[in-house]
Amino acid sequence: MNLPRLEVHRAQVRRVDSPAGELGGRRISDRLAAARDARFVGRGTEIEAFRAAAAAVEPPFAVLHVHGPGGIGKTALLRQYAAVAARLGRPVVWLDARELAARPDVFVAALGQALDVAAGSLAAVLDQWPPRGLLFIDGYEVITALDPWLRERFLPGLPAGAIVIIAGRHAPQAAWGTDVQWAALQRALPLRDLRPEESDAYLALRGVALQCRPGILRAAGGHPLALSLIADAFEPDAVPAGTERDAVAHGAVGRDASDDGFELGSRPEIVQTLLERLLEHVPGPEYRVALYACATLPALTESALAAALGGADPGPLFQWLAGLSFIEHGARGLLPHDLAREVLCADARWRNADLLRTLNGRLLEHLYGRLRRAASVAQQRIWFDIIYVQRFNAGLRPFYAWSAVSSAHAAPLRPGDAEAIVEIVARYEGAAAARIAGHWLRRQPRGFLVFVDPSGTLTGFMGTVRIEEASDEDREVDPAVDLALEFVRRHGPARPGEEISYTRFLQSRDGGQTDPATMNIIAPNASLYWTSQPRLAWSFVTVIDPEHFEPMFATLHFPRLRQAEFDVAGRRYGVFGHDWRAQTPEQWFRLKVDRASQAEPVAADALQPLLVLSEAEFVEAVQQALRDLASDERLAANRLLRTRLLLGAAGAPGDVERLRTLVRQAVEALDGAPKDRKLYRAMVHTYLDPAGTQEKAAEALGLPFNTYRYRLAQGQSRVAQWLWRRELGAS
Repeated sequence: MNLPRLEVHRAQVRRVDSPAGELGGRRISDRLAAARDARFVGRGTEIEAFRAAAAAVEPPFAVLHVHGPGGIGKTALLRQYAAVAARLGRPVVWLDARELAARPDVFVAALGQALDVAAGSLAAVLDQWPPRGLLFIDGYEVITALDPWLRERFLPGLPAGAIVIIAGRHAPQAAWGTDVQWAALQRALPLRDLRPEESDAYLALRGVALQCRPGILRAAGGHPLALSLIADAFEPDAVPAGTERDAVAHGAVGRDASDDGFELGSRPEIVQTLLERLLEHVPGPEYRVALYACATLPALTESALAAALGGADPGPLFQWLAGLSFIEHGARGLLPHDLAREVLCADARWRNADLLRTLNGRLLEHLYGRLRRAASVAQQRIWFDIIYVQRFNAGLRPFYAWSAVSSAHAAPLRPGDAEAIVEIVARYEGAAAARIAGHWLRRQPRGFLVFVDPSGTLTGFMGTVRIEEASDEDREVDPAVDLALEFVRRHGPARPGEEISYTRFLQSRDGGQTDPATMNIIAPNASLYWTSQPRLAWSFVTVIDPEHFEPMFATLHFPRLRQAEFDVAGRRYGVFGHDWRAQTPEQWFRLKVDRASQAEPVAADALQPLLVLSEAEFVEAVQQALRDLASDERLAANRLLRTRLLLGAAGAPGDVERLRTLVRQAVEALDGAPKDRKLYRAMVHTYLDPAGTQEKAAEALGLPFNTYRYRLAQGQSRVAQWLWRRELGAS
């Protein structure tokens, strides 16, 4: 039996009859098709559903819309559909819409050419259409303007058994589903990524070594084109024998293809090809910024896009983004297909690192602004967004579940949770540690947060306790306390009113301390606590496996504090800590901007440590600043420039002019209280508008010298107190 065979050429399909199985009748196109079929994996459900429809006497639908982003495999699936149709003996006509203009006469002419209909009129084409013929239209996104004509003029004239398969980037227009006549006769098939097992099977078919596949699967997701391009790079036949990549492809472990080593950003040629398939055209530079912003945030809103654009009107760009085939519309905004997100971020990192740094800064500043205005529940979500912007930081990337936000949330301790927490600690840390957890649950229950899934089930927890006023019992029960307090005493004593927090316990119910999904909840809640306590001096965190967590804590500027490490029942615990007076939340935020896309893990804190002065030392430095107020050179040597005072006032280390302004503000504050006005005048004539000498200042004020000196000393004291309150974080 001779079956219709397809030969695709531009916009037409010619039916070529050749004896089945005869080599003499085969063409190179047949060999190409065989090679494609040999590499085709997955889509089993879609193919079987199509086979059933094509075999039916009266198909369940007349039009099938296959849609998805570029490279998702639409054309490959349509070719499989065409092969199924050929085996069923159904004639096939194939049009590549990218070769057509969106005009009815051009469309009809292409069909007439494919069917060898000389007249080329619509009536002639419909009259000659095979009774069970199938029409495949690939690349439909370029001719969607024909939608009304197709529904109203062309499709109704086809035989009742015909099926039209339309493949394009975009979902079918709403009219296909809302039209009463067409709603029951059309189906939409959104084409998704391949499943992990299908992707792995494809790489196996391509001969990619087993140990190379996890890194490739993570980079490509299940996107067929990405898998194909990356496999090309590691296929044994794709590189000259004897090269390093040849060794990798045949199974040698190398950084280019190992589980942890492969990154799209390391292969710009792959990124560029994928980007071209996803985006046929970027209208201008501001559109590229919009794309990068959409890829940087978990979901993009118009207000976030406005921030990314530096305040420009986001409306037209937001609308353009919303119309792209690889952009989905979520409850929180626009979000790109996972591969598109990775490709866009990789493109941004190698194309324009400075632009990416600026974009990260704008988006983080936008998120910090939202954080300050948000309620507590929303703050957890915003903090994860802040952390998400930093997901390409090499020190953070391995520790979080970046592709999904957990449905669990943090909540205060509930009745019955304490017993569950003690049980979890006993499971992962032993009975002795569980007794310590029970002690803190009784002493400071408010320091514990539980992680709760939508059903109310506890999935994990974290316990942060305050130890600045630890009792004798606390010290006796928990060996961590004395060592932490001794470390504080040696390296930055807490001043009156300052707090010391200790995240003493953190666990996932099912994954212990290394569960990335639980880290998604721990990180925002811990960060929110650290940055919202104005009197917080020190934060400590203890973990079971410090070597595992050290890269993450180094990136967070929490150095490992070996002097504070301790043992419980023979188990050694690692301790990490941060002095919030030596590196304030404001400074911490700025470093997040600078290091959001840092390719290498942080080895050590790059900032010069700030000074933590006692109150007496602080007062002495204020008095020196008053004496040196008119001299930039002498003021630049003042120790106040390296204290929390400067950064807490939104300055920077070494900001002489900011220090001068703060001191003057402190003096001016005396003028606001009638009882201090005399002190204010003494300070003005001595420091702000100096008379020359103290004797001349006393004379200008008409005061006995001793009275002047008394008022001056009182003024100095009030100024120092004003600045000291701000050093401690008071308003």
